[in-house]
Amino acid sequence: GDIFRRNALNLGLNVIQSRQAVDDAQEGDAFSFDPANFRGVAEYLISSNSSGQMPLMYLSEDLDDVAARWRFYLIKHRREDLLQRTSLFTAKGLDVHRVPPGSLLVLYANDPAVPGLLGPEKSSVATFVMDAAAEMRRGLEALLNAFLLQAKANISVPMAGMTHMQHAQPILLSHFLLAHAEAFTRDITRLQHASASADACPMGSGALAGNSFAIDRNAIARELGFSRITANSLDAVSDRDFALDYLFALAGIATHLSRLAEDFVVFASQEFSYVTLPDEFSTGSSLMPQKKNPDAWELIRGKTGRITGALLSLLTTLKGLPTSYQRDLQEDKEALFGAHDQVEGMVWIAMGALTATKFNADRLRAAASNPVLFATDAADYLVHKGVPFRKAHDLVGQVLREAERQGKPWTQLSLEDVQKISPLFEKDFLDGPSVEDVIANKIVPGGTAPESVRAAIADLEARLSKKTTKTGAKP
Repeated sequence: GDIFRRNALNLGLNVIQSRQAVDDAQEGDAFSFDPANFRGVAEYLISSNSSGQMPLMYLSEDLDDVAARWRFYLIKHRREDLLQRTSLFTAKGLDVHRVPPGSLLVLYANDPAVPGLLGPEKSSVATFVMDAAAEMRRGLEALLNAFLLQAKANISVPMAGMTHMQHAQPILLSHFLLAHAEAFTRDITRLQHASASADACPMGSGALAGNSFAIDRNAIARELGFSRITANSLDAVSDRDFALDYLFALAGIATHLSRLAEDFVVFASQEFSYVTLPDEFSTGSSLMPQKKNPDAWELIRGKTGRITGALLSLLTTLKGLPTSYQRDLQEDKEALFGAHDQVEGMVWIAMGALTATKFNADRLRAAASNPVLFATDAADYLVHKGVPFRKAHDLVGQVLREAERQGKPWTQLSLEDVQKISPLFEKDFLDGPSVEDVIANKIVPGGTAPESVRAAIADLEARLSKKTTKTGAKP
């Protein structure tokens, strides 16, 4: 995506790959560099007056204009002189490993002060992670808003909550949707952690020992958008924990998306018929005209293994490395960039599919209204009469087995039938609660009662508004 294009090539030049590439360059050819890095490095060079080669007027001009002047300067002037005098080029071409995140530095490679700026390639990957985490968070916030939209639209729709893929107790559909939303709010917290982990500027660390030019590392860090500098140059050149943190966050997002996808694949089946799939996120069959397949959800579910694989790939690369920089570390990028692009697409597709999905309220209500799902509330009936829950559980189990033997719902048993099991059962027991009553009884913070769900919706809206992800009730 855009972040890959902005940052992946920060380590070197896009056009200037070799002496021949420079010779063949035409006016208008461009570098790929991060404007923030460009400005930060340029301001340092000019403020330190290390060479005096760049006019101060460049600072006040638009970066696009600066970039145009820079391209013109390199292509039209001193190309051979630059290539001969810079140590960044070898006989085989550009030594990408040694080009730092500001490609402007190539112009000053012959300046004695510039090598002190050289930092590990980590800085480009770190800025990628910070930008990527912010972009991913925007996608998750859009997905959370889709959950809110559907939760508010279906606030009165009950459904059969399940455990072990078996119908368990009635809940609100909105409660189910908010359960998925909570998982994605935790993902935002992990993204924030990954971004904070990456937010340490390694510039000035040199190859491993620092540098000899007494540069102001904190000033460079501020100009490049970092809040702090790395504490140890040896660690700085080899640290990829922030990349692992981001990949772990992506793997968590993908896992949660996969679970959401599985629910909707199941709900779209004829056996459930809980949802109507949106045409724009479904496909037909090349053979069977009646088919409407949940391809969007299936592809999201299928891609999750790729994201987990990216995390394991980098973990495997790092596990055997000795201290300091090793060339193996260049393997961080393919896994990192690829996983980001895949998960970003997965998030936005999930948001669109969720927003466009229509829920079959009648079907959901019918499944939730089966008296079998009220069995826990039947046990609670006895608990309110002073029976220990363990005993109540056993007595209601006997009622259910008797109803199964007679082939009818337990609410259709006779009073005589249930009083044979326990004299504590009275006529009001057989009247049975309604699905609305069962749900309304769960009025605790985080529960499925309508009042609790409305509070949860308001809480999630407030958290999104404040850009915070704290969960749980206030003490």
